[in-house]
Amino acid sequence: FGSLSKIGFRSCDQGREKFQGTSLDFVWFDEEPQYDIYQECRMRVLDKRGEIFGTMTPLKGLTWVYNEIYLNSNHDENVWYTLMEWADNPYLDKNEIELMSKAMSSEELESRRYGKFAMSGGLVYKEFDENVNVIEPFKVPKEWYDNISIDPGLNNPLSAHWYARDYDGNVYVIAEHFDKGKDVAYHAERIKAISQRLDWHYYNGKIRALIDSAAGQRTLASSKSVVELFAENDILVNPKVNKDMFSGINRVKRYLKDGEGKPHLFIFKNCVNLIEEIKGYWWGEQDVPIKRDDHCLDEMRYYLMSLHLNERKKEEKSPLQKEKERLIKKLGKNRYH
Repeated sequence: FGSLSKIGFRSCDQGREKFQGTSLDFVWFDEEPQYDIYQECRMRVLDKRGEIFGTMTPLKGLTWVYNEIYLNSNHDENVWYTLMEWADNPYLDKNEIELMSKAMSSEELESRRYGKFAMSGGLVYKEFDENVNVIEPFKVPKEWYDNISIDPGLNNPLSAHWYARDYDGNVYVIAEHFDKGKDVAYHAERIKAISQRLDWHYYNGKIRALIDSAAGQRTLASSKSVVELFAENDILVNPKVNKDMFSGINRVKRYLKDGEGKPHLFIFKNCVNLIEEIKGYWWGEQDVPIKRDDHCLDEMRYYLMSLHLNERKKEEKSPLQKEKERLIKKLGKNRYH
């Protein structure tokens, strides 16, 4: 740039080979390309540290774009997206938009009008808005610290998140540990390290957390339960959690957006695995979510189900309030002497 620029055109129908052999500053896809062509274009911009953009209507289902771009499954900080809808185009007539919208099914409308990916069952957490429920990390007051929740796994991922609540009952997910193929001792050390960094609260020198009730069971492969193994590593986990699936999903929905459209669940943007799971959680057959990549979601349900709706943390009473209450109690006692 800054001198003579050249603009070239290619069609994806020409195949990947037609995209080879050139060095590019910029690539723009109009609609979704085949994955091998996308990968080839990444090589074309490599030496010039170029950029790749694209505009598309997601009509092909949950393709590679859904995984690599929308979910950002590789957690690449250079990958981003934005959603646009018909109403964002000032040249479209509003009456025509409404007429066209009425002629479409809800699934087609999600894709064509709002640019959202869709499956036959739909997203479980449609209330989730990444622009609202995901926030920049900030220094959380220690008074807000509440609990840790764990979904255990050895070969499968173990998920743990740290939860805080403000005085209005809003929930903040402020830290994440997510790893697989590790033993309990490893996970315990990571949980203790994150807790120390946060200056988390301890009980008699130990950390407390919620955990899946299955962690209390012993198996033929182990003489000790996961609960006992965590206890040996100074983490006291409580397996008495409410695992009711549908009640838990409804609870999460209400925290994402209540009946007045207000959010009460905020996730720090560094909790990337939780965010990815929420965006990729779909209904399957018989009104049951597809059992895949839901480790973070399970333990988030356990935590939210441990709370009482509309419960508010009591603010610390001032010395004046405490003295007033003491005098009221004393006055009440004197009346009966």
